[in-house]
Amino acid sequence: MSTLNARLSLMMFLEFFIWGGWFVTLGTFLGATLGASGSEIGMAFATQSWGAILAPFVIGLIADRYFNAERILAILHLVGAVLLYQLYRAEDFAAFYPYVLGYMIVYMPTLALVNAVAFRQMRDPALEFSRIRVWGTVGWIVAGLVISFLFGWDSQAAIAEGALRNTFLMCAIASALLGLYSFSLPRTPPLAQRGSGGLKTLLGLDALALLKDRSFAIFFFASVLICIPLAFYYQNANPFLAEIGVENPTGMMTLGQVSEVLFMLALPLFIRRFGIKKTLLLGMLAWAIRYALFAYGNGGELLFMLIVGIALHGICYDFFFVSGQIYTDAKAGETFKGSAQGLITLATYGVGMLIGFWVAGRVTDHFATATGHDWQGIWLFPAVFALGVLVAFLLAFKNPREVKLPAEAKLT
Repeated sequence: MSTLNARLSLMMFLEFFIWGGWFVTLGTFLGATLGASGSEIGMAFATQSWGAILAPFVIGLIADRYFNAERILAILHLVGAVLLYQLYRAEDFAAFYPYVLGYMIVYMPTLALVNAVAFRQMRDPALEFSRIRVWGTVGWIVAGLVISFLFGWDSQAAIAEGALRNTFLMCAIASALLGLYSFSLPRTPPLAQRGSGGLKTLLGLDALALLKDRSFAIFFFASVLICIPLAFYYQNANPFLAEIGVENPTGMMTLGQVSEVLFMLALPLFIRRFGIKKTLLLGMLAWAIRYALFAYGNGGELLFMLIVGIALHGICYDFFFVSGQIYTDAKAGETFKGSAQGLITLATYGVGMLIGFWVAGRVTDHFATATGHDWQGIWLFPAVFALGVLVAFLLAFKNPREVKLPAEAKLT
């Protein structure tokens, strides 16, 4: 690995260490330490969606036109460090929510900025990017292992004492480090000329013309709907494992990221062998199977069902969302490539997840009990929902005639 690639890999490591270091345990912290309801927890997770919706404005209207990417990355992470420290200090949900909303509005644009810094330094992005981006997944994994096995903040006794509050302090320190480190990254000046393009292009809305294609329109709406089951995993998986007494739940959940890396390697081969429709269907089926395993597994003799459910994350995410990005790129052609990816990101991480977290919060509250939650009822909802989306997609989506697969699928 060259010195430059090592520097970019460290950037990716810290970027996703920060996110994975507090986002995975957020639901557990809010419920156990701040006494938040399911709907309030859904509101907190939905700040990710608001950040995704507003990110194009930050990147397209400001960063791409007026500032070097590495400098605005530095500033956003330094501001983020202050906000994370305020989250560490918050004593109730009313004090917590404004800071988490502000933080996600600051953080979500950095996901595009780290990619911009990395891509601009590469001679062969198709070959180099996945090798750098994978360190982001490693950062997420390390954060979970640190929480569970180094500090033990997610043990039942530690949760009862409010130890998960420390995740925000840990990530505030990491964010400050990345902010300072970003000033040392290679110069990445803006490419876009001031005043070029328009808001429609920045938000990907000029790619709406693709919805005239029946197959793409069906895929687009299926992508929005499948985000509802996705939201259940982000919001409820860690609280579920902690509540039923699974040891080291955060560390165990890193199996999902390991699976994501492994199945990413298999994805191009699978698409070439079976085609895009079967790949997308397998991704949706994995969501239904995963939640059925969660519904009927437990922390005792059926713990293996939960482990399998977590390990399915690679198929759930890669085979639907990553293959969907590949399909979108192929359908868009040269005219709408950037706009189409912006549109699908806005639809999924923005609108889809916003709806998903609202639904997940309502369902979680509905199945709340005096002693905890009826987790079987909670998990069966997204299992049946994902199965319904799968059946509708199977019947309505037609195999695309020509979808060319890039030489190497990139980690995203």
